[in-house]
Amino acid sequence: MSVLVVMEHRGGEWRRPAWETLAAGQQLGATAGMPVCAAAAGTGLEKLAEQLADKRLERVYAIEHELLGAYTADGFTAALEGLIRQIRPYYVLFPHTYQTRDFAPKLAARFGRVLVSDVVAWRLEGGRLGFVRQLFQGKLNADVYAAEGEPTFVSVQAGAFASVPVATGSAEVQRVTPQLEPTMIRARPGAPFQESRRSVDLSAAERIVAVGRGIKGQQNLKIVEELAEALGAELAASRPVCDNGWLPMDRQVGSSGQVVAPKLYVAVGISGAIQHVVGMKGARTVVAINKDREAPIFEVADYGIVGDLFEIVPALAAALRKAPI
Repeated sequence: MSVLVVMEHRGGEWRRPAWETLAAGQQLGATAGMPVCAAAAGTGLEKLAEQLADKRLERVYAIEHELLGAYTADGFTAALEGLIRQIRPYYVLFPHTYQTRDFAPKLAARFGRVLVSDVVAWRLEGGRLGFVRQLFQGKLNADVYAAEGEPTFVSVQAGAFASVPVATGSAEVQRVTPQLEPTMIRARPGAPFQESRRSVDLSAAERIVAVGRGIKGQQNLKIVEELAEALGAELAASRPVCDNGWLPMDRQVGSSGQVVAPKLYVAVGISGAIQHVVGMKGARTVVAINKDREAPIFEVADYGIVGDLFEIVPALAAALRKAPI
C-alpha cells in the first residue's frame, strides 16, 4: 500500500498547487505509515522528473506518450488508470485545479469510486482516516470517510498545505509508456484554461499586508503601504476595499479573489469574514490588527493586536524601519 501524488505541470514547470499536494502526500504517508510516490503525465518530462528525484519519495513515474502532449481528459484518464492498476496505491492525491476537476472524477469512476474533493485536512480516529472538507465557504467542516477498499481518490485545496515542508531525499525515476491509441482520445484539445492576467501574483508572495474596510478611505492607504514597504511585503485587500475601487481587483484575497499561503500575513482592519479567511488560511503566521477584540479574524490569527490601526500601523512601520527583518 502506498500514497500516489499526481503532479500537475504547465509550460515545462511544476504548478504551485502540485508542490502543496506533494507536501500533503508526504504528511499523509507519515500518518498512514505508507511510502509515497509521485506521477506526472505528458511529454518531455525528463527535466521535471529530475526535480522530483531529490525528494523523499519511493519512486517517480514519468508517464510519457505523444498523445499526452496536449491535455485531454480521455488521455490522462487512460494513462493514469493503467499506472494505478499496476502499482495499486491506497490513496491517490491531486491538486484541486481546473484540470483535476475535469478528469479526476472520470478516473475515480473507472474504479467504482468517487473523488473526495477540495480537502483541507484529515484526521485519524478509531483507525479510520477521515478527510475534512469545508462547506458554505468555510462556515462548516465535514469529515468524509471513503468506503472500504482502494484506491481512495482525493483532491487537495490550494493553500491548505504549505509547499515548504516537502522533504528531501532520493527517488528512483521510472519512465512509463501507456497503451494509448488515437481512437481513445475523443476530444480535440483546445487552448489550456488561462486565468485573467494579474499585475501581481499574490500566491507567490512570502509576505503580505492586507487591508480591510477599517482603513475608512483610500486617502488612508498610505500608512498601510508604508508598513508593507517596511516588511518587504505585497499589499493586498479584502473585497470591500477592492469593490470601492481603493485598490485594484487583482489585489483581492478571498474566495472570489486570490488564494494565498505566505510565510507572513498581516491583516489590518479586516474583520475576518469567512469569504476572506478562505483565501488566506494557508498562511504560516497570521498577525491581526483590529480595534474590535471580538472580530472573527482573531480566531485564525497567531498574534492579535487590539487597538486603533491609525496608531499601531505607523508605529510598527517606524520600528521596522529602525530594525528591518
